[in-house]
Amino acid sequence: MHYSFLDAVSYLDRLQKFGIKLGLEQTRKLFDAVGAPDRKLRFIHLAGSNGKGSCGAMLLAALRQVGFSVGYFSSPHLISPRERMRIDGRAISERDFAALVVRLQPIADRMAEAGSCPTYFEFTTAMAALFFAEQKVDFVVWETGMGGRFDATNIVTPLCSIITGIALDHQQYLGDTIVAIAHEKAGIIKPGIPVFTGVMPDDAFSVIGDRARSLGASVTLPAPDVLNNLELRVKPTPSQSFIFADYAVRLVLMGKMQRNNFRIIFPVLQFLAERFDFSLQTALTGLATVRWPGRCQFLPDGTVIDGAHNPDGLTALTETLAELFVNPKLPVIFGNFSDKATLENLKILEPLASEFIFTPIRYSNRPSYSGEQLCSMLETFSSCPAIAVPNAAAALTMNVVRPRLITGSLFLAGEVLQILCNESEILDI
Repeated sequence: MHYSFLDAVSYLDRLQKFGIKLGLEQTRKLFDAVGAPDRKLRFIHLAGSNGKGSCGAMLLAALRQVGFSVGYFSSPHLISPRERMRIDGRAISERDFAALVVRLQPIADRMAEAGSCPTYFEFTTAMAALFFAEQKVDFVVWETGMGGRFDATNIVTPLCSIITGIALDHQQYLGDTIVAIAHEKAGIIKPGIPVFTGVMPDDAFSVIGDRARSLGASVTLPAPDVLNNLELRVKPTPSQSFIFADYAVRLVLMGKMQRNNFRIIFPVLQFLAERFDFSLQTALTGLATVRWPGRCQFLPDGTVIDGAHNPDGLTALTETLAELFVNPKLPVIFGNFSDKATLENLKILEPLASEFIFTPIRYSNRPSYSGEQLCSMLETFSSCPAIAVPNAAAALTMNVVRPRLITGSLFLAGEVLQILCNESEILDI
């Protein structure tokens, strides 16, 4: 059997019809059928409602800076499924991607015949582990897709686990309270394996702490919020610099949320530096090289693109913009899936919007609000000018002042970046 890259993507798209299945049995079967690649790898397992991608990108950059080869598995992708599997920031090649699908498809087909067809996410999780094992990477930054306890990534035994934060999101799968969602995220904690956490509500942290104690796992809180000599720059390259615990840090991801994410990964890097004998100071210099498209990303014309999609993420975004621009009033291009807290999201964005341009999200099998529905929702509490357009391309042609803000979903960010950026800017970070 031979597949082109497009053939491979088409096959994976057909697996989407099997949706989301909570459980680990199918993933374990896939992994075992290809030689249990997870047992040959050193994982850093990341879960959290917001921030896990940025934390993962920081870890990737820091570990590369001290000479390690680092695999990174993440989701969703912005413009290509190749982004889900990176080594040292570079997305898997089309050829390698297609070859992995060819190798795994017969196994998946046999499982389907037995009544347990793998989902898209389970299949790509196995692809990533096999790819990283065969390329013999030193570390794998291993990001959950959703939740943790029954997430396909949770079959691994990591070096450490990280839970960045807990917020209301994916309630139809994870539960409709902070405590319920914390219980799902806490599922990645393993016996005796250290866990690092971000700032989160007390009742969420109680769940994490109880789970860790029951498994004999140490818990490390985020580093203290003591950053000195903070300096923010937007031009020529956005960055924030500060002194932390006598270390000079330059971080090219912007905003207070990213400083909070730094507070999570600092003790993780301390732990790894002690265990694998590398310079923490050298690793921290790698944070000046971090690239993570679609997350508070500044384009040359001043456009800001951010995939924030829930109230916590959008609140963090507005705080970042308030730091960078005094009393910001920006045109906002916005789209949101219909399973999100969209009314609350709009209320968070409305104070900084000079006008809204509403668009549906096209490239997903999930339902999203139409532009007209979003206009009607906005009218229930605001007189801010708004217009509905049929798609992201139409939104980008609107003659509005710069800078402008594009937000509401990583899928929308992907649609926009596919139009505005070169593919290599997304695939190679």
